Amino acid sequence: MKKLEYTFTNDILFKLVFSRNKDLLKELVAVLLGIQYESITDFHITNPEMPPEVMGDKFCMMYFELPKVPKTISKDDKLKLWLSLFNADTEEELNQIEILEVAEMEQAIRAFRHVSATDEFRELERLRSRAKSNEASALGNARRKEREKWQGVVAEKDAEIEKLRKQLAEKG
Repeated sequence: MKKLEYTFTNDILFKLVFSRNKDLLKELVAVLLGIQYESITDFHITNPEMPPEVMGDKFCMMYFELPKVPKTISKDDKLKLWLSLFNADTEEELNQIEILEVAEMEQAIRAFRHVSATDEFRELERLRSRAKSNEASALGNARRKEREKWQGVVAEKDAEIEKLRKQLAEKG
């Protein structure tokens, strides 16, 4: 099985795909809310940009544990189709969904493949990876400095204790 380099759970990829394919996002929202697609008359994305400060590694689907999504899927269960799409991490799993010939899934997979191959996505992903690395390094340095500070405090206290022991030994 060929593993996908990126999946729909990549927050940058998710946002790029769905901000550029509002009809897919509308379909996903309708399925998640259990309402008719047509009942959504007005749909507005309030923040289509991807500012660097929000490019974390967090992606959350509040009500579903993706690893527990059933492996058997049916073209009649749109919710399981979407969840299977988000859970897919191999080309074979994407192909299983495509075989069902559900227009929204085919469109989502095409959009996913297109966006994940763009230079823009690759650059955003590179920047996020770099930011995560820089953050980890900064946290590591902060921890090291804090540890050194407290080691110094402990050494001072140990020296004070030793001085007091000597004073007690001299008096005793």
